Amino acid sequence: MTRVQNQTETQSHSNAEPDPVAQLLDAALLHVVFDGWSEATFEAAVAETGIDAVLARAICPRGAVDLALAYHRRGDAAMLARLASADLTGMRFRDKIAAAVRFRLEAAEDKEAVRRGATLFAMPQYTSDGLKAVWGSCDAIWTALGDTSEDLNWYSKRTTLSGVYSSTVLYWLGDDSPGHQATWEFLDRRIDNVMQFEKFKADLRKNPLLKPLLAGPEWLSGQIKRPATRDDLPGSRNRG
Repeated sequence: MTRVQNQTETQSHSNAEPDPVAQLLDAALLHVVFDGWSEATFEAAVAETGIDAVLARAICPRGAVDLALAYHRRGDAAMLARLASADLTGMRFRDKIAAAVRFRLEAAEDKEAVRRGATLFAMPQYTSDGLKAVWGSCDAIWTALGDTSEDLNWYSKRTTLSGVYSSTVLYWLGDDSPGHQATWEFLDRRIDNVMQFEKFKADLRKNPLLKPLLAGPEWLSGQIKRPATRDDLPGSRNRG
């Protein structure tokens, strides 16, 4: 690349408009520890960034709730970047999953912000947002690790990992062990439990006595396909 091209790229980056959501989020994180993901936090972020209040409300209609979701997406992006640069060669697949979940937790800039987010998304009116955020993280992990499933397995993998991820987050929030070592051991145990269950299902399929009984469920699972896009949930029955 020539010096002129480098200068042009540098100028284009410097001239790029700052992301107002990122600006609001950075300002809000200074207040979340005191006020949680609340209206007070959102108003403080708007005041400190100098972003027009009407614009701020237009890009974050639910105020701090939308910023909490933006914070979660920022963690997902950091996790994916770390996964892309990590050398996972030779690792067992269950260890790759464990590494991805660990990367996701370590991407959190502030444990208290996560704790406050967990409290927010435990509220009935925001539970669906929290579940969708966790599902999105687990979908990102499976996709990054090369999952090619197209049927019911697409859903079962993400559902199972969502349970592992959620329980590990809760454990991590209360973990004060050096380097969160207790959390990583907890995560390994949860994944081992899942792998044992998967082995049990595989053994059932190999059992000649049970195979006729599984024919119906296996056929039904084959009629369910993954969603066409992330927004197309929960997918549809395969009519082909």
